[in-house]
Amino acid sequence: MTQRRDFLRTSVTAGAGLSLFPAFSATYNHVDAEEGRRVGIIGLDTSHCKAFTKVFNNTLDNEYGGYKVVAAYPTSGSSDLPASINRIEGFTDWVKQQGVEILGSIEELLEKVDVVLLETVDGRKHLEQALPVLKAGKRLFIDKPMAASLSDGIAIFSAAKQNNVPVFSTSSVRYIIGMDEVKNGSVGKITGADTFSPAFFDGTHPDLFWYGIHGVEMLFSVMGAGCKSVTRISTSDTDIVVGIWADGRVGTFRGTRSGKPDIGGTVFGEKGTRILGPDEGYELLLKEIARFFETGVTPVKPEETLEVLAFMEAADESKKREGVSVSIQEVMEKA
Repeated sequence: MTQRRDFLRTSVTAGAGLSLFPAFSATYNHVDAEEGRRVGIIGLDTSHCKAFTKVFNNTLDNEYGGYKVVAAYPTSGSSDLPASINRIEGFTDWVKQQGVEILGSIEELLEKVDVVLLETVDGRKHLEQALPVLKAGKRLFIDKPMAASLSDGIAIFSAAKQNNVPVFSTSSVRYIIGMDEVKNGSVGKITGADTFSPAFFDGTHPDLFWYGIHGVEMLFSVMGAGCKSVTRISTSDTDIVVGIWADGRVGTFRGTRSGKPDIGGTVFGEKGTRILGPDEGYELLLKEIARFFETGVTPVKPEETLEVLAFMEAADESKKREGVSVSIQEVMEKA
């Protein structure tokens, strides 16, 4: 589990930015991919850039549609976010050793790739970085969080619609073990769900946007869109967030900041219950991403992704109001 999940507490040698690139003097053979299947990465400050590159570029069969990461733009990082600025050099060096070309701007990247993975760990930068990709007509996957605010998420989808370019964003735990069985009716009609994940905070992002989004995404994967109100109980170690759906169903998310970090849940249905977990990797998510790149069909509807963001903003507002219920409509209208 420790290897699977990067809890954003580790760092490599400090330093970042394009000035570091000349230090990489070794020469590597660049990865080749068929035109139409050339993947570019924006942001090399998360462990996901390593994990995704490893899977796409080292798969011998055609599970991932022949998509290969061929180029990346590290970005300059976020100086107020150690989880970003302290990791760019090490991750850039690793990705370069895999034969991925390192470029100096998003514009350069877009000239050499067909589709894009936006991996920048700082959700505050996603809107700014997504816009040129969408204007260039490139299909785009945005890693969690889609943005650091509901308003930015709305702006991204608006730009995607304006440019007629599909956008997909989710946490990998949307595809946790057991989810397929639930979606295929193993418990019958779903009557409710409880999910849990770590929910560490970082002052640069609203509370649940930073890490609690994993468990929230899982909750929505089970329950679907349609949450109407949110109530949050918060202590230093734990968050309990309760959502009430329009049809009367109740879904809860438990965010933890103490004890052994883990991810999972329980789904309640007319035919019984199903435990979700463990969370074992990125492969299922990457298959969905490859399918999305190929077809342009977004696996998660924009309306549901925006509701995930609204759920987390409503949870923050409930905390500020000492646990009173906050409607999704209220935060949507405010955004």
